[in-house]
Amino acid sequence: MVQSRAPITVDLALQGGGSHGAFTWGVLDRLLEEPWLTIEGISGTSAGAMNAAVMACGLGKGGRDGARASLDAFWTRVGEAARFSPFQRSPLDVMLGRWSIDTSPLFVALDMTARLFSPYDLNPGGANPLRDILAESIDFDLLPKVPLKLFITATNVRTGRGRVFTNAELSPDVLLASACLPTLFQAVVIDGEPYWDGGYSGNPTITPLVRGCTAEDVILVQVNPVERGGTPKTARDILNRLNEVSFNATLLKELRMIAILKQVADAGDCEGARWAKMRIHRVGSEMIAELGSSSKLNAEAVFLTMLRDEGRRAADAFLAANAGDIGARSTLDLDALREEV
Repeated sequence: MVQSRAPITVDLALQGGGSHGAFTWGVLDRLLEEPWLTIEGISGTSAGAMNAAVMACGLGKGGRDGARASLDAFWTRVGEAARFSPFQRSPLDVMLGRWSIDTSPLFVALDMTARLFSPYDLNPGGANPLRDILAESIDFDLLPKVPLKLFITATNVRTGRGRVFTNAELSPDVLLASACLPTLFQAVVIDGEPYWDGGYSGNPTITPLVRGCTAEDVILVQVNPVERGGTPKTARDILNRLNEVSFNATLLKELRMIAILKQVADAGDCEGARWAKMRIHRVGSEMIAELGSSSKLNAEAVFLTMLRDEGRRAADAFLAANAGDIGARSTLDLDALREEV
C-alpha cells in the first residue's frame, strides 16, 4: 500500500480485450486497496465495460471490499463456464506452455468458418454464455443509485458512431453490445438499433469523462498494444493487428487532442479548457502485449488468475513509480503523441 497521502479523485478508462480483461480485474483489485484514491467515473468498453459495471455494483453493496469481492466472483464464474467451452488449449499448447489456442481444432475450424459464414448462419438463436453470468453478477437496478458514474460505449451498426450508455441505461444487452465482435455474435438490438463492439468507436472513449466528471486525472488501463515490432505476415496476425489499430484509433486521437491543447496558450471555451487540464496515466504490461490474439478467447481459470496477478503487479509498480504524480502531472508521455500528429 502506498504511504498515506491526501485523497484525490480520479477517473478510470478501461479497454476491452476478451479474457485479457482479467488483467484489468487485477489492476482494479490493487487500486481499490488505496483509500486515498477516490474514483468518480469509469469509461469502459467490452471487457472493460463488464469490469466497470461489476465493480460499481460491488461498491454499491459493500464498499471497496464489496467491489473486490464482486470482481472476484464475476471472473470466477467466467472461469467455471469455460470448463465447458469448446475453445480449449490443445495438448501441444499446454505442453509448450502457451496460453493461446492457435492449435485448438475447434478454434481453427471456427477461424476458417467465420470467413465464410456469419453468426446469423452459425448461431441463429443468438446465444451468448455471458448473458447469464452478467445477470448473476450485476444488480442492474442498483447501478443508477451508486455514486460511481459509468460510461459504456457500443458502436451503432447503422451509423458507425459510438453511443455512450450511462448507469440508468445499463442492462445485460448493453454490456453484450459493448463486447459484440461481429464475426462471433449477432448484433445486439437496443431501442430498435443494432450495436457492435464499442472498440470500433472508442476503446475506451475519454470524452464522457471530460464532459461528465470533475476529476482531472484519468488512469488508463491498457490491454491492447499500440505498437508492435515487425510486420505481420500470416492471415491471422494481419487481422489481429488490423483490429488493434482500429480499436486504438479513437483513443489515440483523443490523447493527441489533449497533448495539443496543453501546448495552447488559450484553450478556448470551457470544454477546451477541461481537455487541456486532463492528466493522463497508464497501467499496462509488456507480458500482456506478447500474448497471442487467440488467448483472448481462452477463459481457463488458471489463465484468468495469472492475468489478475499480472494486473496487480503492474498496478503496484505503477503506484510505486507514479503515486506522487497523480493530481500533479501526466505520467503518460503526451509530448510524444503530439509530435506524431
